[in-house]
Amino acid sequence: MEATVGDKLLVHGRVVGIHDRVAEIIEVLGNHGEPPYRVRYEDDGHECLFSPGPDSVVRHLAAGPGQR
Repeated sequence: MEATVGDKLLVHGRVVGIHDRVAEIIEVLGNHGEPPYRVRYEDDGHECLFSPGPDSVVRHLAAGPGQR
């Protein structure tokens, strides 16, 4: 898994009744975009270190015009 600052991390709920959560990656602590990441959850603003598992998906920040 690779990510950059500003990407979103979607964490699927693993138990019935637990909703998916979205977090913004605010710092990449691994080499070459690899985990762990410091993230901020959108629903409550909580920040933590996160090492994603198979229930997580990175949504890459879309590049603006003229950027790649």
